[in-house]
Amino acid sequence: ADLANLAVEPRVRAIRAGAAGAAGPATGNGDASAAGPGTGSALLEVRNLEVGYGNLGEVIRGVSLAVPTGQIVALLGPNGAGKTTLMRTLSGLLALHDGEIRKGSILLEGREVTGAPAAKMVEAGLALVPEGRHVFVPLTVEENLRTGAHQRRLRGPEMRQALDDVFTLFPQLLRRRSQRAGLLSGGEQQMLAVGRALMSNPRLLLLDEPSLGLGPMVVEEIRSVVVELNRRGTTVLLVEQNAVLALSIAAHGYVMETGRIVLEGPSAQLLANDDIKEFYLGLGGAGGKRNFREVKHYRRRKRWFG
Repeated sequence: ADLANLAVEPRVRAIRAGAAGAAGPATGNGDASAAGPGTGSALLEVRNLEVGYGNLGEVIRGVSLAVPTGQIVALLGPNGAGKTTLMRTLSGLLALHDGEIRKGSILLEGREVTGAPAAKMVEAGLALVPEGRHVFVPLTVEENLRTGAHQRRLRGPEMRQALDDVFTLFPQLLRRRSQRAGLLSGGEQQMLAVGRALMSNPRLLLLDEPSLGLGPMVVEEIRSVVVELNRRGTTVLLVEQNAVLALSIAAHGYVMETGRIVLEGPSAQLLANDDIKEFYLGLGGAGGKRNFREVKHYRRRKRWFG
């Protein structure tokens, strides 16, 4: 990626400019209460969260982060970092996977929602698009979308309007509305998963690896939809391994490894960070390509935990 010419959304540039005076350099302390995003009141706050499964140790270890109202916040990290467990916890799905919150708190608009079940989180305005899409393959596209509006109990004109809103964002789904979801392409299934989440009319949208396994053209389409949703007022927490995608549309970013936030700061500062360049963009210090696996893990930890 050519970082100097990276296409950054104009709205994100404005947010970053507003935050630049207040925000210091990207830090590795993971304390969102002390060094979180620089503008906007927090729609979502996570404070010193610890999560585990059964007799296993903590998968999430003292994580704190903040998602300001009206912004896109990126959460980067490799496989096994704990990102999906965090998404399950925030969306109320942790208990379905035999996980438990062992410490910490989750606040939505300042209200404690720690441990609330998924139905309550949807009612509160949060929706998750899970990693791997998980559409209902025997159902048609339209039937999948209708399941997303279950908590709203839409009928008649309201349901038709909600469906039309999704079909406007994703015209491909309109053409496939009577087709079974299992016959869609991977990209179309991802669009369907996003559309299903939007049927609940969320104020906060959690996206878990939306670009995973998709071709460049579909990834760009998903990226454009996320930007448009945010322009319309939806707040987004975007989990991605694709650092260029995430940081080009996010105002602020966090990096997670082995259950901890190891680095956080404004997206522009993260893109300029040598560790991010080396470990997520594949660029060595001299600009040459580097393989992530070739870099010794202790070197990252030494620099980030310093």
